[in-house]
Amino acid sequence: MSGSDSTGRPVRSPSGIAWLIGIGLTAGFLSGLFGVGGGILIVPAVVFLLGFGQRLAAGTSLAAIVPTSLVGVVSYAVNGTVDWVAAILLAIGAIGGAQLGSYLLSKLPKKALQWGFIGFLLVVVVSLFLIVPSRTAEIDLHVGSIIGLIVLGFLTGVLSGLLGIGGGVVVVPMLILLFGASDLIAKGTSLLMMVPTAISGTIGNVRRGNVDLTAAAIIGVAACTTTALGAIVASVVPPFVGNLLFAAFLVVIAIRMVFQALKRS
Repeated sequence: MSGSDSTGRPVRSPSGIAWLIGIGLTAGFLSGLFGVGGGILIVPAVVFLLGFGQRLAAGTSLAAIVPTSLVGVVSYAVNGTVDWVAAILLAIGAIGGAQLGSYLLSKLPKKALQWGFIGFLLVVVVSLFLIVPSRTAEIDLHVGSIIGLIVLGFLTGVLSGLLGIGGGVVVVPMLILLFGASDLIAKGTSLLMMVPTAISGTIGNVRRGNVDLTAAAIIGVAACTTTALGAIVASVVPPFVGNLLFAAFLVVIAIRMVFQALKRS
């Protein structure tokens, strides 16, 4: 591990750098496999293993997600499993929603929001066992779905601002369940949506001094080496198996949030 200096920022050490690389490798694989940013792993890992403060951890994680998501998008785009228009619509909503979420952070009871989101994750887990996406399915764009994608992006942005979660945890299952997307298109589109959102958030965090750019670079570069591998595995496993793996991932997130909520209580 690495200790902290008088400013609360982690001090570099060989073991600390090794932890950063290991965190990046794991987060990158999960990002490619599930179409998520990896922040759900990065934030608690750098807090507990390296002594980062919560705000610094969140800002550093968001910065590391930028290169990771870019590599993930390329990995999925090569196989034609990215809906570019849908991703843009989601990003438009998410950027505005994140601003509202940040504003509401100090206004709403976070504990109630956490338990509500845990309940939402459990409902999604059950739904993933009921619907098996077709690998050939695409998002049908019409007036209703366009509005729906913007609303989904907005709600995802609000949750991101309130709870500090990555958008993929919400966007991937909703694209499958509500918009009929294949699991691969849902993941590739989710990763593309994250790029402008993460860049926007990172710029704000840098201005506030909430990013360890060196740590973010180490995690991000390490993650880039395994993101493509995760995307390859996602394309190889059958859709139902992919649903099972994603459901297990969501259960782990829900359990972590339960412990986090109970700890704060």
